[in-house]
Parts: sequence; C-alpha cells; structure tokens
Amino acid sequence: MTRDFTTIVSGLPRSGTSMAMQMIVAGGIAAVTDELRLADADNPRGYYEFERVKHLRTDKSWIEDARGRVVKVIHMLVPELPDDRPYRVVFLARDLREVVKSQSTMLARGAKVGAALPPDRLMAVYGAQLTQVHAWMAARPNFKVLVVEHADLLRDAAPQARAMNEFLGGGLDIAAMAAAVDPTLHRNRA
Repeated sequence: MTRDFTTIVSGLPRSGTSMAMQMIVAGGIAAVTDELRLADADNPRGYYEFERVKHLRTDKSWIEDARGRVVKVIHMLVPELPDDRPYRVVFLARDLREVVKSQSTMLARGAKVGAALPPDRLMAVYGAQLTQVHAWMAARPNFKVLVVEHADLLRDAAPQARAMNEFLGGGLDIAAMAAAVDPTLHRNRA
C-alpha cells in the first residue's frame, strides 16, 4: 500500500515512542532510523531513532525521503516539521509521574545528571509543553493526530493496534503489531 503521508511517532521522552515504533514497523511500515543509538537496559528492543531529527530546526532536507515511512520525532520538535506536506502523528501519552520516574531511572543507570527541576515542577513543564504542541498540531489541517495511551497499549495492545492500522490507512498486520508489545518491559510505574 502506498502512503502519501509521513507517519510520525511522538511524545515525551520515555512515553512509549520506541514501543509504538516497534508496533508500526511490525505492522509493515518501514522506519526512518540510523540505528546509531543501540538497544540497552532502558530500551532492550532499541530506540528507533534517526540522528538528523535532532537537527530539524536547521536541516529538513531528509523529510521528503520519509514519505510513506515512520519516523520518531520528540514532542518539542514536531513544530519544526515542514508545514507543506501531510503527516499522521501517533502521539503517545503516559502518566507524567511514570515519565519522570522512568527518566530518572534511566539517567541514574547511566550515571548522568538529570533535570535540575523537582519532579512536580518538571511534570508541570511537560504538561504545558504537551498543551502547546497539541494546540499547534490542531491548528494545522495537514496534521492528523491519534493519541495512544501508554497504559492502554500495555493493558490490551490489540484494540490500539486496530486503531493505529485504521488511522494509518489500513493494510497493516494488526496481530504482529499487538505482539510487538511486551508488558514485562513496563518497569517504572506511578
């Protein structure tokens, strides 16, 4: 099936974006990834990242090659996407307490210093950022958005896989998408 849009997987860091990428790839859409960031204890199945995404503000030249494929774009870089083409955004939503806890665990494992903000303040900042990004996407007719709840994916992936399949134009392997979700990897709970 030919898709004339670019599929974007987005959300906060540690919100389940890699899991959603795994699902969509298992369903049959090729990923834009460079595999520079290897799987590790925090993401044992890999990150599905493309380094050039981090430079969207200054380099958009690769976007045309992403048409018909799926690419992971962190929430705050979504407004940097060129506004002259269609996108379908699968946006992951996760309990902010779990996001912050997961980020803290990941940083501690890597012996890195995290955000200087206390968790409650960081959650408020993230909440404001999410509101801003969702409003930005809603104001653009070329952006269609499907919000997928992280908890729903872990509870029963099949309905979410069906919703993603329909949202992305159909023709995906729904069973393979649902099977790509491993609830045992959900280690940081609120």
